[in-house]
Amino acid sequence: MSPDPSEPALAAHEDAPLRARVERLNFFYADGTQALRGIDMPIPDRQITAMIGPSGCGKSTLLRCFNRMHDLYPGNRYEGRISLFPEGHNLVGAEMDPVMVRLRIGMVFQKPNPFPKSIYENVAAGLRVRGIRNRAVIDAAVEQALRRAALWDEVKDRLTRSAYDLSGGQQQRLCIARALAPNPEILLLDEPTSALDPIATARIEDLVQELGREITILIVTHNMQQAARISSRTAFMYLGELIEFGPTERLFTNPTHPKTEQYITGRYG
Repeated sequence: MSPDPSEPALAAHEDAPLRARVERLNFFYADGTQALRGIDMPIPDRQITAMIGPSGCGKSTLLRCFNRMHDLYPGNRYEGRISLFPEGHNLVGAEMDPVMVRLRIGMVFQKPNPFPKSIYENVAAGLRVRGIRNRAVIDAAVEQALRRAALWDEVKDRLTRSAYDLSGGQQQRLCIARALAPNPEILLLDEPTSALDPIATARIEDLVQELGREITILIVTHNMQQAARISSRTAFMYLGELIEFGPTERLFTNPTHPKTEQYITGRYG
């Protein structure tokens, strides 16, 4: 029987362990505008999940729910859950401290945004927020994060220099290192290569694929080729709703919803 196009194609992938699950999530801006409508989506552990869709469809809005970025603006409101496993904590629950959520769920933005500090202090920032003061512990964590971000060999002799001395691609990798330092359970990437040249973009994609073997990654991208290259699962969103979710190769080659097919074939977007 052919799938019902009125229902999101959430092809069950319960064989894969989950790091999180979005459940009946609605999000409202302070003016009452509803930006997300009843989102249900599994987030497989230690895999890369891409979110695609036309501008304004809710991709970045959903991404920012995971680390409570919307709480920075009064009046925004969540309904539903984002359960973080294995504990099952609700990341958007009123009982959760948004600051602690952001340490557990790291984020890298569209444009590199290093702090006006040294390379070292950029990476150490999250550790200091956690209350870590031991210099040896911080030194080791900074080096490990820079190595994981494939940046250590390029900066190890100039850690005290300003982060602004780095190139755009290096700054973005520094931001990834900064997000990795507190050992987050999920890494959020919001269009992380859109401001970079093709060479820097390729380095970031290689890095993300490497990191995806050890950490759960959620990436928002307008670049469908990028989603196809690096992700194992893809979600297609439209007008605040999750239209289709499934293995990336299947979604791009055999979408089950007409809207998905129209988007990936370029009929709108």
